[in-house]
Amino acid sequence: MAEGAVRIEQLAERFGTSQMTIHRDLDELEARGLLRKSRGVATALSSSLVESSDVFRTGQQQQEKREIAHAAVELIETGQAIFLDDSTTVLQMARLIPSHTPLTVITNVLTLINELKDTRGISLVALGGNYYNWCSSFMGGTTIEAINKIRADAFIMSTAAITDDICFFQSQATVDIKRAMFHSAAKRILLVDHTKFEKRALHALAPLSDFDVVVVDSKTKPEDISRLRSHNVHVVVADRQTGHAEDSRYG
Repeated sequence: MAEGAVRIEQLAERFGTSQMTIHRDLDELEARGLLRKSRGVATALSSSLVESSDVFRTGQQQQEKREIAHAAVELIETGQAIFLDDSTTVLQMARLIPSHTPLTVITNVLTLINELKDTRGISLVALGGNYYNWCSSFMGGTTIEAINKIRADAFIMSTAAITDDICFFQSQATVDIKRAMFHSAAKRILLVDHTKFEKRALHALAPLSDFDVVVVDSKTKPEDISRLRSHNVHVVVADRQTGHAEDSRYG
């Protein structure tokens, strides 16, 4: 988690044990979805085909996520019913929503359920299904069926990558869940830190122009913001100092 990726022989040397023991330990961690092994290397980093675990992602771009979270929470209105996805950026925002209660929060994410279950003023709707440890979420047909029976005021989500101004994810199962929430919400809000414009993934969800609001951090390149705005994307830029939003739809 600290290094992102490390060679297996380095781990054996660091912990003073055999490579066979390290391989067995890594196999267990891989089975839990915390990392993956490839050609003598253990890595927690994402690729175009495999998303990193939520444990690893929580520690990445923390300042940017806090900026975005403070801006995004201002888009929530008291009394709303909102879908929240499994992103660690949304998790940052969820810690701020007690100031906007009463709210109904609908989520398939165990981390969010545990975070919000004792919060006064929040009516929590937990969506079940098949549990996936790498994202701490319930997914599958049962989850989608439950989502399809609900209509929410808003869906707040993030994305693994942005290519050609389209949201992409490594897992089709993830896309299926987010698409169901997307179509069951009246308003769609996307939270994106600047690194997502540099990443790639396999499965497309939707173009950014399909979202009602796209919230980005202050390190997002001006050319990315200008390009999105030229395609009528409503971009809100989080302020570096205050975390409040600057609506850049008009420049």
